[in-house]
Amino acid sequence: MSELVNDISIIEEPEETLSMNPRKFIMWLFIVSIIMLFAAMTSAYLVRRAEGNWLEYDVPIIFTYSSIVLVISSLTMHWAYIAAKKDNFGSLKIAITITFALGVVFLFMQFQGWIELVNENVFFVGNPAGSFMYIFTGLHGFHLISGLLVLVVALVAAFRLRIHAKSLNQLEIAATYWHFLDILWLYLFFFLVYFH
Repeated sequence: MSELVNDISIIEEPEETLSMNPRKFIMWLFIVSIIMLFAAMTSAYLVRRAEGNWLEYDVPIIFTYSSIVLVISSLTMHWAYIAAKKDNFGSLKIAITITFALGVVFLFMQFQGWIELVNENVFFVGNPAGSFMYIFTGLHGFHLISGLLVLVVALVAAFRLRIHAKSLNQLEIAATYWHFLDILWLYLFFFLVYFH
């Protein structure tokens, strides 16, 4: 009889469920969709490049410098996260602001890269190589703008003291998305340099 009672108590215990913050879940779905988009596009790039009629050109050096700026912005984003974990609100605000500013600098440098491409007679139309370059950099730039909007929301929350050691979800979302955009750009940059 006691064995039956033990068996029933085991059956009646509720199973633990895995849970995730809904906003983090949405962010991860968004990241997966972006990965799929760029994976499809880099595959299309390789297939089209193999067909011939491919313009050879030098990737503007400013894209190298903009890559360095974006890596530095990831470091400042990490600084923001560390500051939040220590409830260092002054450093948190400064770090997010610097990250935002570096993101804007990155976008400006990307635009300058487009100007250099035009000066090299690499245009959006006329040759697939140029088209892919503009599409890759433009789409990444669009996603980086969305990252800047996420940073603005985190910065406002930081100024309202809603981000602190016991409330890191919003900053974790911003940091994860920003680091993802950095990694995505480095992937695209090395892909374009190696396969252009």
